[in-house]
Amino acid sequence: QVQLVESGGGLVQAGGSLRLSCAASLRTFDRNAMGWFRQAPGKERELLATIGWNGRTTFYSASVKGRFTISRDNAKNTVYLQMNSLKPEDTAVYYCAAGRRLWGVASTTESDFGSWGQGTQVTVSS
Repeated sequence: QVQLVESGGGLVQAGGSLRLSCAASLRTFDRNAMGWFRQAPGKERELLATIGWNGRTTFYSASVKGRFTISRDNAKNTVYLQMNSLKPEDTAVYYCAAGRRLWGVASTTESDFGSWGQGTQVTVSS
């Protein structure tokens, strides 16, 4: 079984920063791409950032590129999302997910991911 647990969300003022973590109980973690997604009120789920199995490839959506950074520590089975210069429109539930295939690169396709976590709430006040 696969279990992903997000943490690090909270309330932050606009312009502030948060660092999200996703701990993965996944035996093949170091061979799977990982991704961060979010869903804001009234919005569809949005792919934010992905990272390949060995951390050498990354992808960012236009909405977060330059502000957010995805990284991973395969020794700790953990993927991170550093979020800087937060805006009220970043308010959402943030989810991590594992890539479906081994040796995955930084996919741009949501369907390449599965085994979703339960999410962590990020609220950015204006």
